[in-house]
Amino acid sequence: MFGDPRSPVGLNTRPDYSLVGLLRIPVVQTSPWISLARRVLFATALLFTAATVVYIGRDGYSNSTDAELTYLDALYYATVSLSTTGYGDIAPLTPSARLANTIIITPLRILFLIVLVGTTLSVLTERSRQAFKIQRWRHTVRNHTVVVGYGTKGRTAIDAMIGDGVKQSDIVVVDTDQLALEAAEAAGLVTVHGSATKSDVLRLTGVQRAASVVVATNRDDTAVLVTLTARELNKSAKIVVAIRESENTHLVRQSGADSVVVSSETAGRLLGIATTTPTVVEMMEDLLTPEQGFAVAEREVEPGEIGGSPRHLREIVLGVVRAGELIRVGEPSVDALESGDKLLYIRRTGK
Repeated sequence: MFGDPRSPVGLNTRPDYSLVGLLRIPVVQTSPWISLARRVLFATALLFTAATVVYIGRDGYSNSTDAELTYLDALYYATVSLSTTGYGDIAPLTPSARLANTIIITPLRILFLIVLVGTTLSVLTERSRQAFKIQRWRHTVRNHTVVVGYGTKGRTAIDAMIGDGVKQSDIVVVDTDQLALEAAEAAGLVTVHGSATKSDVLRLTGVQRAASVVVATNRDDTAVLVTLTARELNKSAKIVVAIRESENTHLVRQSGADSVVVSSETAGRLLGIATTTPTVVEMMEDLLTPEQGFAVAEREVEPGEIGGSPRHLREIVLGVVRAGELIRVGEPSVDALESGDKLLYIRRTGK
């Protein structure tokens, strides 16, 4: 149905310029009016620079009226010269004036023409700029997070990561929906267009060097195949998967997922709790929203805390992560903290 994820289609080996459109690096958006104003100001500055150069060397120019060149004449000459009109009524005669035209006016003329056609050049070079950015990004991306699916779950997961301090440049979004990818790019995220069930598409995201993968697809069977493909490409990345039905949990874990979130059942539990104790749901939402109130965080055990009980610390500790395994507070094995332990605790946001 999805094709063999192990079959190399060759996207990852294609030259960078051919990936433009599939892999997009976000750019800083500038108002077109600001860009136009900058170009007009730059062109005006070039014009007055050329006029000043001519006026300074006005003794070396001939005028059809035989009158001495004024600054207005110099500005007129600069205008017709930079625009390559060249009526010939004002012309350099002395060697110094001709030298100034060669080494100063001519470069200014070239710059002036570049500014005038800047918009066209910008369009023509956009593909080359994107290809260069893609090449640079693919050689430098490391320890990032790949998010498969930019629907409600994917966007919310990204918002949570950014709220926890993850940089936008460390997140790559994969989706088949072009509108979703445009929204992700507008949010400052690197995007890849294609199906993450294919290994060559995932390779474009740099998943081989990723620290984590978030699978937030709309279908459980797709999530299973994406997880299988991602695990095959990266044996050590942390893979977190959202599925709809709990009966598919074992399939996803067998495919290589480290954590599985059953979205429908989680939402159902919260709905049920809200009917009797809505404040509990409010607190859960508070804990899951890093921008306000409280949040669940993780930190290393400090040297002075080794040997002590997590229940005696200043924070509210929920559990201890030891050798990658979560042990909840209250169990005898965590009565004494050890070096290398990590604490899951409740913290106030902004601290």
